[in-house]
Amino acid sequence: MSNPASLARFLRDDRGASAAEFALVLPIMLLFLIGILDVGFYAWQINRGEKAVQIGARWAVATDLVPTTLRTYSFATDGGIEQGTIVPQSSFPKVTCDSNGCSQWGYDGAAFSAIVTRMQDIKSEIEPADVSIEYEWSGLGYAGDPNGPDVAPIVTVRLVNMTYEPLTSLIFGTVNLPNFTYSLTAEDGVGSFAN
Repeated sequence: MSNPASLARFLRDDRGASAAEFALVLPIMLLFLIGILDVGFYAWQINRGEKAVQIGARWAVATDLVPTTLRTYSFATDGGIEQGTIVPQSSFPKVTCDSNGCSQWGYDGAAFSAIVTRMQDIKSEIEPADVSIEYEWSGLGYAGDPNGPDVAPIVTVRLVNMTYEPLTSLIFGTVNLPNFTYSLTAEDGVGSFAN
């Protein structure tokens, strides 16, 4: 049989205890480290989405209008509104444009693509189907303006359906990013470059 003194020495022997404790703590430490990295990358993805819609809105207000005929449409001549008066909201309903076209006023696919391409410079995962652009009445401009569009709508760029795949995606799967929007008032509505 075994010697009782050897058994007592074996039970008091703590060599290797720190290795066993480290082996127990290491997976938890790694999970926290990867979780911290995931939260940082998630915040970075949100920042990229916000910056992409800001750039998209800036591009949309300073370059060609996506609803093509809005730039040349005369609310005085074609719309029956007295020259020099503000175009009423009832005469300019919200126009929504996406990769399939605009709800009215024609559609300039090249202008839409230019906006999406500029947004992709910031966030490359953006697809045309993820972007929509709205033109809403602002009360600015007047019927029969000879120097540009009769209206200066509020232009809102929306980015939807974006996801983030965390490093811990095996545990948590993909995470939906919030929808992003940014609005500016339209400027001249013509051109191919925004500063």
